[in-house]
Amino acid sequence: MAKDMSYDAVNTRRAEIMKKAVGMDYDQYEYEDGNLSFNYDKMMDDAGYSLKEIEEIEAITGVGHTPLIELKNLSKLSRYYAPKGKGARIFIKDEYANPSSSFKARRAAIACYHAKKMGYKGVIAATSGNYGAAVASQAAKLGLKCIVVQECYDSRGVGQPEIIEKARACEAYGAEVLQLSVGPELFYTFLILLEETGFFNASLYSTYAIKGVETLGYEIAEECRQKYGKAPEAVVVTNAGGGNLTGTARGLLEAGAKDTQVIGASVDLSGLHMASDTQFNKKSFTTGHTGFGIPYSTWPDRSDVPRSAARPLRYLDRYVLTTQGSVFYITELLAKIEGIERGPAGNTSLACAFKLAQEFDEDAIIVVQETEYTGAGKHINPQLTFAIDNGIKLSVGETKNEVPGESIILPKDPSYVHVWDNDVVEMRKSLIRNAVKNHDVKKVTKRDIEFLVEDTKSNTEFVVGYLAELGVEHN
Repeated sequence: MAKDMSYDAVNTRRAEIMKKAVGMDYDQYEYEDGNLSFNYDKMMDDAGYSLKEIEEIEAITGVGHTPLIELKNLSKLSRYYAPKGKGARIFIKDEYANPSSSFKARRAAIACYHAKKMGYKGVIAATSGNYGAAVASQAAKLGLKCIVVQECYDSRGVGQPEIIEKARACEAYGAEVLQLSVGPELFYTFLILLEETGFFNASLYSTYAIKGVETLGYEIAEECRQKYGKAPEAVVVTNAGGGNLTGTARGLLEAGAKDTQVIGASVDLSGLHMASDTQFNKKSFTTGHTGFGIPYSTWPDRSDVPRSAARPLRYLDRYVLTTQGSVFYITELLAKIEGIERGPAGNTSLACAFKLAQEFDEDAIIVVQETEYTGAGKHINPQLTFAIDNGIKLSVGETKNEVPGESIILPKDPSYVHVWDNDVVEMRKSLIRNAVKNHDVKKVTKRDIEFLVEDTKSNTEFVVGYLAELGVEHN
């Protein structure tokens, strides 16, 4: 009898498909004495690779040990607008130097290495971004087949220049790219392909992908110590699905940089729904924005694996937002006063770092932990042209007045780069609320409380107090 390939039937087989495609039984990490908790630390440890081994694996394909560059001109400009004695030194970790020209080569290197080690013939990634190119590049180096499933078009068949450019990059590395329209067909198609091909799920949210980024945080801390005698005061990480921040923070902790602030940064796209066909092309950023950053932080297990290894609220100290116009402006500024042309995602954290540096002392070090390639559709000019074509009003002035989906306002001068704090306490509450709702629990155990304390980087009093507000009992 032919297998039922209807949408509902395929999704019913999700756990079975994922178990074969990742090679992990996620059920083993569920606590018997927990109603919503799982053993995160054991899941990460069971990946089976030490940091030293990950460094060695990445080195095989030329990944890692990228330059740490001080942006002296940008730091000087930021200091000009800072109070006296303030204005930290701004550095970037230039991940452009990796194969495929982004930090995601680190994630892909471990995922593809493990896939080959376990005997898989190919890898599949569901992504509209640089991760697809990274997986394709690493797969090519290791002789694996690669399929990238990409959410690309709205119902009119119109795709964003940045996404189309990323598809070109994936194909350049030899991947087969399936370009789909926005909506539920992406994950459905992804599951079908995993089941039919038997390929490895090179998920952004697996333990392998997250552990691959740990070397990035470790390198930042060690290089700062070697060159400047201390770990950085802050590391600013563009946040979307959470893996970038999680892996970097874990690497910093592995290096003993416990006092380094981990600051997440996203473009504010509040009011736009990422799964809306009509709003899909109203945004000018395909990643590093609140449409991913908020929901994936407050409910990590919405991903394509049963338990996500990307859990940013475990490590986040502060979360700041900025505007599309501010990022476009800093992108151009980086090129014109530093002679470095890089892509949009890393420049999200750079825009925030430019403003945040004005809060820190002059001898402090702030590291923007990644850059990526730009060019073709990823460049600011085609992105702004596309925005105008989609009815977005472009102007110069006060960035605080920018409305996502309606306007992009480029700063009048550097003092108009706008950055503000998102409420991390409310995000922690949202995570607890989502955990209770999605596991449908009325009572939690001591184990659950301990888990929620860790998952929110808070304390028992906070977790128990908020559970009481929700009317949830505990042992």
